[in-house]
Amino acid sequence: MTSDVARVGARRLDAHSGGTALPLLALFPTGAAAIEQRFGPYTMTVAMDAPVAPSGEGLRPVALISHGNTGSPLTHRGTAMALAQAGFVVLLPEHVGNSRSEASLTGTVELLRVRPQQLCDAVAALHQDALLSPHVSRTRHVLIGHSIGAYTVLAAAGGQPVNTPYDSPDNPPAQLDVAKLDGVVGLVLLAPAAGWFMPPARLAGVTAPVLLFRGEEDRVTPSYHAEILRGGLAATQLQEIPVANAGHFSFQSPFPAQMAVPGFAPAIDPPGFDRVAFHAEMNEQIVRFALACCRG
Repeated sequence: MTSDVARVGARRLDAHSGGTALPLLALFPTGAAAIEQRFGPYTMTVAMDAPVAPSGEGLRPVALISHGNTGSPLTHRGTAMALAQAGFVVLLPEHVGNSRSEASLTGTVELLRVRPQQLCDAVAALHQDALLSPHVSRTRHVLIGHSIGAYTVLAAAGGQPVNTPYDSPDNPPAQLDVAKLDGVVGLVLLAPAAGWFMPPARLAGVTAPVLLFRGEEDRVTPSYHAEILRGGLAATQLQEIPVANAGHFSFQSPFPAQMAVPGFAPAIDPPGFDRVAFHAEMNEQIVRFALACCRG
């Protein structure tokens, strides 16, 4: 797959999960002229509902991005744009029940079940969309997750989570039945929350290569989460990148100036950390890893 298409199209898809509307935005390569569009407080230069650029290498692979706790998929818009420019069709679901818009399931066992299901339902909506479905692969999915989004993609890729005292204080740990997504060829984990996969063998079903970024100044998902992943994944399967001076939210796209204010934790980095420069490097690494997974 080549990355010769720099323009990006965007389309809101008609998606549902558990009988509830699932907000879902797709980004994809296009040859159409793109203009700056506003998505809430953010902007992206995209062509709305444009045709998908033809690929000389068959169907396009799919990348899904799962946002963090009570967050928004648009906080990973830079990574999504980079993947779309590289030839992917990128899905950005807003997790119903655990987003900035609606957080009623936050901290519950039910959330652990519905998050992976929402990824599967997002892919199903993609394959039902008349504009995009003729262009996308059913067998090449790269999953990217931040914080509890990393839990989400690990569960969807074959992990077997258990509940914890955090989400079920009155019940002993028990294996959770979660939806699985076929065709996962790679995973990218950003500041992962992995406590639901305590060994032994909770990650044995995850067989795809894994690229892990962790912040050395992360106080939300500190280093023991990475230790869980090292204990559950094969050493040859896991590529780990510790990021000096990065905090938990440093893996989200840089925020607009009006949002980067004291007290808004997602926009704040440890002193001296350059989020703009880091994201240019991180997105290049993610794209390179994702392309390699799809070629393999």
